Amino acid sequence: MNDNILSLDPKSLSQPDLHNYLLTSIAPRPIALASTIDSNGNVNLSPFSFFNVFSSNPPILIISPARSGRDNTTKHTYQNVKDVGEVVINIVNYPIVEQMSLSSTAYAKGVNEFDKAGFTQVKSIHISPPRVGESPVSLECRVRSIDELGSQGGAGNLIICEVVMVHINQEYITHGKLDTTKLDLVGRMGESWYVRATGEALFEIPKPLRTQGIGIDNLPLPIRESTFLTGNQLARMGNVEATPTQEQIDKVRPLLITNTDKDIHQLIGSYLDKDEVSTALALAFTQV
Repeated sequence: MNDNILSLDPKSLSQPDLHNYLLTSIAPRPIALASTIDSNGNVNLSPFSFFNVFSSNPPILIISPARSGRDNTTKHTYQNVKDVGEVVINIVNYPIVEQMSLSSTAYAKGVNEFDKAGFTQVKSIHISPPRVGESPVSLECRVRSIDELGSQGGAGNLIICEVVMVHINQEYITHGKLDTTKLDLVGRMGESWYVRATGEALFEIPKPLRTQGIGIDNLPLPIRESTFLTGNQLARMGNVEATPTQEQIDKVRPLLITNTDKDIHQLIGSYLDKDEVSTALALAFTQV
């Protein structure tokens, strides 16, 4: 039991404090740069980090323009999708992140944030709102439903959209697929912070989908209770399909210079850091 935990009842917190706790802890969040039009054809562009994909068949995205916590006003995006029912979700990457931020300014209704932020309007194929020419991926959507979650400041409005057309800048495609390393996406953190998905910030973990890992519970007890190996390191070994054979275990025994738990466990960790998981796992089973 961790005694250093601050437990809070949301009902006891002010809206700004709860907002800060939620948005700082639930991060990074993808950013939807949403372009819409009103019933008179005026274009609006605004970013939202209450956004994600929720289905691929049918292709469904959800954004949530929340009511202002300061004055309880609603976003122009929310008003526009209620009136017109169409939106383009433009994906944000690092080359356009500051333009995106500028477009979040609370300009008066009728002001075109494409112009303010220096973005290029590109005509959509199936819907009326234009897409952002500089975005790596743009998704034309029709609104299926809107769920108003409350009438007080900070309340969200879930806009459920179905994708009807996908536009991808081909410079971000490698071997027919979108390339994460090229996309250079950004995510929203708390307050004024963002995160950039590039370089050393990116890492891969083998997916435990096609194989069934042995699980941490099948590792030797001294390894499971190690104070030198992390939960991530244990999980990496638990993701292997089968326990090592006696031959594999005997093969790695010469690597053991001492018999102290610290030295053995740190040696296992060093092999995991080099992504030599089979060797690390065999060393772990010398502890049986």
